Amino acid sequence: MVNDPLGDMLTRIRNALMRNKRTVSTPASALRRRVLEVLKTEGYIRDYAEVEHSSGQKELEIELKYYEGDSVIQHIKRISKPGRRVYSGVKDIALVQNGLGIAILSTPQGVMSDTSAREANVGGEILCHVS
Repeated sequence: MVNDPLGDMLTRIRNALMRNKRTVSTPASALRRRVLEVLKTEGYIRDYAEVEHSSGQKELEIELKYYEGDSVIQHIKRISKPGRRVYSGVKDIALVQNGLGIAILSTPQGVMSDTSAREANVGGEILCHVS
């Protein structure tokens, strides 16, 4: 059993990028799906799809994105962990790599990027940083 499902997904993505894989799969969950939706809208992954196996278990198949042989995602890091949650108000959300990366937040209005959170004027739990 995995204690940190989101951390597990980010590690799978990181490992697949190191091996230059085109796709990676992870067990399906609502939080993972919402984080992948933010990564897709921000242009860090090509797409993702939910696949159901004959055993009834659902997985998310993530299609990674590369540009001229290099992965679009250079760094992906879990910030808020099960042992130490990190929250931020809307005015305290820091820029990731001076605005070149994004922070993904879980807010009362759903999972969104840091720019969307600033526009919506909401803070929340900082899930991860991507650049």
